[in-house]
Amino acid sequence: MTAGAAVAARRLLLLRHPRHSHLLPKHQFSSSAAADGLDGGDGGRVKIFDRDLKRRHRDRAAWAMRENDALLDAVADNLLDRLEDCRKAFPSALCMGGAAGAVRRLLRGRGGIEKLTMMDMSEDMVKKWRELENAAEDGLETNFIVGDEEYLPIKENSQDLIMSCLGLHWTNDLPGAMIQCRLALKPDGLFLAAILGGETLKELRIACTIAQMEREGGISPRMSPLAQVRDAGNLLSRAGFALPGVDVDRYTVKYNSALELVEHLRAMAETNALFQRSPILKRDTALATAAIYQSMFGLEDGTIPATFQVIYMTGWKEHSSQQKAKRRGSATVSFSDIRKEFGSNQE
Repeated sequence: MTAGAAVAARRLLLLRHPRHSHLLPKHQFSSSAAADGLDGGDGGRVKIFDRDLKRRHRDRAAWAMRENDALLDAVADNLLDRLEDCRKAFPSALCMGGAAGAVRRLLRGRGGIEKLTMMDMSEDMVKKWRELENAAEDGLETNFIVGDEEYLPIKENSQDLIMSCLGLHWTNDLPGAMIQCRLALKPDGLFLAAILGGETLKELRIACTIAQMEREGGISPRMSPLAQVRDAGNLLSRAGFALPGVDVDRYTVKYNSALELVEHLRAMAETNALFQRSPILKRDTALATAAIYQSMFGLEDGTIPATFQVIYMTGWKEHSSQQKAKRRGSATVSFSDIRKEFGSNQE
């Protein structure tokens, strides 16, 4: 095993070792059901992600984030490109969570935004954004609030545009969060979101699974299962959005080692937030994971690739000016007539 792989494995151990309890959630539950992620105060709904832990991840990322992150910048810029396809302006806009800092920096007048509200569940992240805003000189009126995407503190019919760049995939009820966004939009308001898809970090998942099977004889939830949206268009429709649009991009980022990948994930606040995660990563498993990753996916130049799948979603709040689908059965020409007409011309 290379020295780099060993260092990376030790770093993976640090992320889960009990001595570093400040990196782990401090559960204060009164029942075993709550400890398993069941919210007894909300009709027994199962919660997959520990939102309090994710908030602390965001706190840490506020001071670990890179000034310019090529991956976050690429995703944010791609998301903002969709504003250039719109003929209308969006005077009031909300940008929440995830890579909102990159969105603000790369906005550059797109969308005709006059008043921007930036929201994050982390108070430290909001403080960081406010400090960066003081250095900006573009004249855009910007407000900052601390709030959770699961309980959106925004008035109904108050925003022309709502954007979420790499944040909503950590919500326990994604359709519910999207419904709240729709309610906060004005009629004919636009919803833009980018979430990480299920193929994200597939190389690390494979390496970790093989290592656990070899060293522990089984697998346990080490990594959070990112949003697996088989039909994102249906998800938008369920949330009540009109004119839904979905497309998927894949980004491959090269790292010098698994250590560098882990550090990047920490800086993006994309580390494990599962309620039922395993708190301890055994040393042998960590060493095996780093070695397997390098041996299976290592490139000729010595780097390792990591895949990030990003799902982009657009949806509009209904308005009378929007195009409407024709009523079922209202067609005046049948497909059989079309086949007869064009079929005869081809013969």
